[in-house]
Amino acid sequence: MAPRITISVKSNGELEIWLNAEGRDQIVSQLQALSASNDHFHLGTWGGDVELSATPYRPTDKIVHAAKVMFRTEEWDRLYFPHVLQTEP
Repeated sequence: MAPRITISVKSNGELEIWLNAEGRDQIVSQLQALSASNDHFHLGTWGGDVELSATPYRPTDKIVHAAKVMFRTEEWDRLYFPHVLQTEP
């Protein structure tokens, strides 16, 4: 079966990721390939590294047509985005 991945936002704002077994395997493979030299991948209904479905599961869902997953090392974040490493009060 072909990978099927749908990312949508429910009417209450909750993000949902729907996928079949092949879609799960594709996402896991892309995640495991991330590194300092391969630091992101794109998801999109138009293609990208991982193709997303544009068909919502519920008529009230808003489809996410494009997304990006970015790998961040602690070193990069300390240098460029130190605020994300701060402990919340």
